[in-house]
Amino acid sequence: MSEKPGSEKKVSGEQQAPQTPATPPAGRPAASAGAASGRPKMMVDLDPSGQVTGREGDRSNRQFMNYAFFKLDPAFRRLPQAERAEIRAEFQAAAEGWVADAPAEKGLILRPYSLVGVRGDVDFMLWRIAFDVREFQEAQARLNRTRLMGYLTQPYNFVSMNKRSQYVNRIEGSGHGLEVLPGQGQFLFIYPFVKTRAWYDLTPHSRQGMMDEHIHASAPFKGVRINTSYSYGIDDQEFVVSFDSDYPQEFVDLVHRLRYTEASMYTLQDTPMFTCVKKELAGVLADLG
Repeated sequence: MSEKPGSEKKVSGEQQAPQTPATPPAGRPAASAGAASGRPKMMVDLDPSGQVTGREGDRSNRQFMNYAFFKLDPAFRRLPQAERAEIRAEFQAAAEGWVADAPAEKGLILRPYSLVGVRGDVDFMLWRIAFDVREFQEAQARLNRTRLMGYLTQPYNFVSMNKRSQYVNRIEGSGHGLEVLPGQGQFLFIYPFVKTRAWYDLTPHSRQGMMDEHIHASAPFKGVRINTSYSYGIDDQEFVVSFDSDYPQEFVDLVHRLRYTEASMYTLQDTPMFTCVKKELAGVLADLG
């Protein structure tokens, strides 16, 4: 597991809890609520479609995310032990070489996770981050040339992009929601996420009010850090949401609490859900057998 120095900053996500008290729920205008509570100025986009303001497209550099899940064919475990060790080492060199061989300015990041014994349809996940989506093709091509890929399938492979949330506070030092600081917890909880179409038919103030409630409900769970990325038009889901934490019990309680918020009524899909255990890549591969 490796990364280029200086390539990470703290993220401000779609549903990330602010560090100051949230406004009351249920559709209050964000500006007046913020003024009453003395919170920092809201970073709220009341015209997210751009139809009123006529905003031009944004071509600024952003991070792409790739959550690549792999499943091992049991036939691999019937190979001689020495051969298995050689094949695992070859795969590790190819995966880590994607970062090690790249110039630092590319800002490539790789985080490996094991799902052995946690989920039946996948065995491990590679979280790859880059400023150019084509870097993921290079990463996968390196793996495809290894012998281990002859024993691996990819049941899930999510692609998304980081961008500033339209709902959350501007928190200084957060990186302004433009770069992700990945892999801070011992666990990463991931799921693809889709809103109902009715959500987009709500007024901007109604959506902001529901998100204020959502943020307020999340605020006490300080041991859970959210990384939200956007997949509109580049993958099947609308978002990929991942949560870094050292405390699975806290994450379970957080998700349970959020079921009672009004915004949860506008969730169309939030499965499959993955519990990923952070390990060095050598440990991830050793789990395979």
